[in-house]
Amino acid sequence: MDGTFRSLRNPNYRLWAAGALVSNIGTWMQRTGQAWLVLTQLTHGNAAAVGVVMAFQFAPLFLLLPLTGFAADYFDRRKLVLVTQTTMGVLALILGLLTISGHVQLWHVYTLACLFGCVTAFDAPARQTFVTSLVPESDLSNAVALNSTSFNAARMIGPAIAGVLIANVGTGVVFLINAASFAAVVGALFLLRLDQIQRHVRAGRGRGSLLEGFRYVWRRPDLLAVLIMLFLFGTFGLNFQIFISAMSVKVFHAGADQYGVLSSMMAVGTVSGALLAARRSRPRVTLLLVGGILFGSFCALAAVMPNALLFGLVLIAIGISAQTFTTTSNSTVQLSTDPGMRGRVMALYLAIAMGGTPLGAPLVGWVADAFGPRWSLGVGAFGGFASAAVGLHFLIRYRGLRLHVTGGRFSLTLDDISQTATVR
Repeated sequence: MDGTFRSLRNPNYRLWAAGALVSNIGTWMQRTGQAWLVLTQLTHGNAAAVGVVMAFQFAPLFLLLPLTGFAADYFDRRKLVLVTQTTMGVLALILGLLTISGHVQLWHVYTLACLFGCVTAFDAPARQTFVTSLVPESDLSNAVALNSTSFNAARMIGPAIAGVLIANVGTGVVFLINAASFAAVVGALFLLRLDQIQRHVRAGRGRGSLLEGFRYVWRRPDLLAVLIMLFLFGTFGLNFQIFISAMSVKVFHAGADQYGVLSSMMAVGTVSGALLAARRSRPRVTLLLVGGILFGSFCALAAVMPNALLFGLVLIAIGISAQTFTTTSNSTVQLSTDPGMRGRVMALYLAIAMGGTPLGAPLVGWVADAFGPRWSLGVGAFGGFASAAVGLHFLIRYRGLRLHVTGGRFSLTLDDISQTATVR
């Protein structure tokens, strides 16, 4: 259990991780089915409509700030997650019943996506920071990375299962399975050993408590730089449902099964990236810079791939670089934030990570419709390169990044680290 999986030594974390894996698989099944339902059954291949669904689902993460972060710092996180997970299961059940009965309409999907987003806005920061109550501080970076591994292993398994089910029994069954999957997390929360859960410092209810997270980040150039990078990366780059579905349907003329396979191929990369992150003892800002550059480069490469196989292989590389960036940014923010502020800062982090989608997804969908899916990947490439530019500016200004040339060799140095990165 040493190294990559060291957090699993903790019984409470093992229970939580097992329940989360089952639920994550159901969540990715629903995301795949939802995109396919809108793209092929409720519209005539309208990628912009998929973008609108994503906007409704993720906008509340931003709009409900700072209430959601304060809730994560003020309430008992275990009880809060119990309520949110149960509610999301009910919403998935409603969508499944509407679809199976043949009564589902586009406005139903929009409405349920918005409600799901509102509940997720309270669930996400509470669930992310709840992990800090299950493991010691020394294992937090590893636990964050293993959470990402679980989420992305589900991304690999869920879409493939969904593709098979959609092709054989329809999308409604996919939504019902997701509804049932929430029972795994709820059951795990009831089985946790309460005496081994570390209590977090509860936020006060004084004037200004709701906005304290914003003020805290504004005073921290390191956190501010990470969040700006994340905004650019997430808004323009993390629109995989649109990239993959549009390329699958409009460029490669594939069915639901191949769409699921392509989604799973990218998940192979994200799982690999998460496992690599789990082996690192501490996150580094330089990894954000590298992740942004590689992501932009691979998105540009994916845009010119001539067939689905080569496109899928590049998706693996995109997944590795994307996961390197997102896992590193998550660990960096959690480990460098005071425990009493962690819920509010993580709510801001998640709002930026997922709330940027309402801005980026409709734009990416419009580009895919107006200019073709290949050009939409160019928007993703821009997001990667722009985030890298912000990281480079931070490292130069605050960490003293310098380029040296000695004997025909280039070296990069930072003021606050002893190691030197050398390239030819």
